[in-house]
Amino acid sequence: MKLFKVFVFLLFGLVFTPICAAATSTKNAPFSFYELKGSSDGATLLVIGGIHGDEPGGYFAPSILIDSYEILKGNVLVVPNLNPDSILAFKRGIYKDMNRKFAHIAEDDPDFDNVARIKEIIMDSKVDFVINLHDGHGFYRQKWENSIFNPKAWGQTYVIDQKTIDNIPFGNLDEIAKQIESKLNQELHYDFHTFGIRNTETRFKDEEQQNSLTYYAITNLKPALAIETSKNIKELPLKTFYQLSSIEALMGILDIKYTRDFALDLKSVEKKLQDYQTLNINGNIVLELSGIKSTLNFIPLLKSDNQFTFTHPLGRVKATKGGYEVYIGHQKVTLLKPDYFSMQCTLEDMEIEIDKVLTKKVKFGKTLEFQEGFLVKKNQGARVNVIGYSKNGVASEEEIFLTSKEMNKNFSLDKAGKIYRIEVYEGENFCGMINVKQK
Repeated sequence: MKLFKVFVFLLFGLVFTPICAAATSTKNAPFSFYELKGSSDGATLLVIGGIHGDEPGGYFAPSILIDSYEILKGNVLVVPNLNPDSILAFKRGIYKDMNRKFAHIAEDDPDFDNVARIKEIIMDSKVDFVINLHDGHGFYRQKWENSIFNPKAWGQTYVIDQKTIDNIPFGNLDEIAKQIESKLNQELHYDFHTFGIRNTETRFKDEEQQNSLTYYAITNLKPALAIETSKNIKELPLKTFYQLSSIEALMGILDIKYTRDFALDLKSVEKKLQDYQTLNINGNIVLELSGIKSTLNFIPLLKSDNQFTFTHPLGRVKATKGGYEVYIGHQKVTLLKPDYFSMQCTLEDMEIEIDKVLTKKVKFGKTLEFQEGFLVKKNQGARVNVIGYSKNGVASEEEIFLTSKEMNKNFSLDKAGKIYRIEVYEGENFCGMINVKQK
């Protein structure tokens, strides 16, 4: 049976959306929450990423989990971006360390809403196990070798706060961590990437760790551990591979059954990370973000209240003096320089002829592929502007068969010069954009 995958917009009586214009208050932006439900009952795993904004292995792995995994038995709940503002800034915590706010947090703390909300999710009766994803410094070793390989390092560890939680399903934390460790250490790309288990013995030895998310979970009888890949591994695909492999090992222990739409190898993970997916703007513009140019000029926008919706779980928009910066995680993808219009338009689609044969009625926001060329059919009251084509004396670029040779690649949407935009206006109003893409 097909996976039931839900992006939960309504949770605990509050509405949260993935539309992320730049925040103007002192509150951290709300995080996203996804529920991947299997067709048969089983254990429920809660995966939390992005508590620290400068640990990309910890937030890109859950984004792939959301997009590319189908749960067959059990459930996986995923928060890919617990600390959105810090991810955008690529800083550990711009409002100080969120992972030290789970014992006490003031109501006026910018992180208060996100911490309170994730606590409620952790405490949900259906949650059986919690993992918190990180990148840590160095490579953990039981004995001191040097400043990188030593017992104080956090990288390449499975961190537990104590060995067991008695009389709780999956409370054998040390045993579970050892099973994951054993599996991962057989799948290393380099021998020195060995994983170890770090038991902080939080209750007795680590007062600071008593403020952490995982300790909050276990003190409320929710089994939890942290997965830490190393910050000294600079290749994001490799860190993400280790994170996903660790999550899969844990799902196996919990008897959560799944399939995925890619091979779990380094090359495939890298390809997934390069897929930035799409951005929908105001319901009438859709941009393919993979391969997009670093700057796009004269993008038709409203003067205020623009709606930016991403298909990628880590998509975010930041308003600046120069326009709107588009991010996937901490990675800046493009800058949209706006051209402001009213959008009180009655048109919803246009007829477009593809390769002199096929005529389609196309809604705004769609992309059509052509081989030979395309032609926009005349629509009474509409003015057509094909960005990248110009001819003196032509006010509306309709009923003109255009090939790639007529298009100026300087005005393409993508770096490869394959995608062009057709803008449609009704009087002074912008109606929408249709993209045409050369095969």
